[in-house]
Amino acid sequence: MDFQNRVGSKHRGGGVASYSESNVDRRERLRKLAMETIDITKDPYFMKNHLGSYECKLCLTLHTSEGSYLAHTQGKKHQTNLARRAAKEARENNIIQPTIGPAKPVVVPRRNVIKIGRPGYRITKVRDPVTHQLGFLFQVQYPEIEQDVKPRHRFMGAYEQKIELPNNAYQYLVIAADPYESIAFKIQSAKVDETPGRFWTYWDQDSKQFSLQFFFRNERNVMFEGMGPSVPLTAPPSATV
Repeated sequence: MDFQNRVGSKHRGGGVASYSESNVDRRERLRKLAMETIDITKDPYFMKNHLGSYECKLCLTLHTSEGSYLAHTQGKKHQTNLARRAAKEARENNIIQPTIGPAKPVVVPRRNVIKIGRPGYRITKVRDPVTHQLGFLFQVQYPEIEQDVKPRHRFMGAYEQKIELPNNAYQYLVIAADPYESIAFKIQSAKVDETPGRFWTYWDQDSKQFSLQFFFRNERNVMFEGMGPSVPLTAPPSATV
């Protein structure tokens, strides 16, 4: 590049190049380098249109020559679009990109367990002799439970289950342990007293029996009126969750 004959420069001395002149010189050097090192026929974004011009299908730009297109591929715009396209393809292919920072916890895939049927159980109505609160004692047997597995439980609202029509008057106690099917007990939709000593669970490793007892809070005696021993207090055996 000729740096002579600029305003303020000495005779036969190189003056200070302006930004536009430096940019032109930089693009020319990039064009020459790209012409020597890049095979333009293998570029998937290079296209020659019917007017004889050249297009970049990635950036949607027009170029008058192959050299101009190659200089464009070395620029910031084209490189940024290439990075965006690579990130998009990585997301679509479920490729996890490395990130800087603490490693995320590894999610263990859920394994398929062959269910062997429903466990046996016994239900007992209980009443606190002091507070006269009513409650239940559930005892579930798991003789073939898997090793290192402990039964789990949770209370489920009427609209969470898909077996029966939702009824706000009831809720469900779900107990699960592999390889047995989960079972659900249909109980009154009343608040459970979770104060210490009023709600407890116990897993007997030797007898393979899971016990759970709780009392209803502010319970009234009318809850069990008309419910004799012949009236089932749990969901039918087919009503599993």
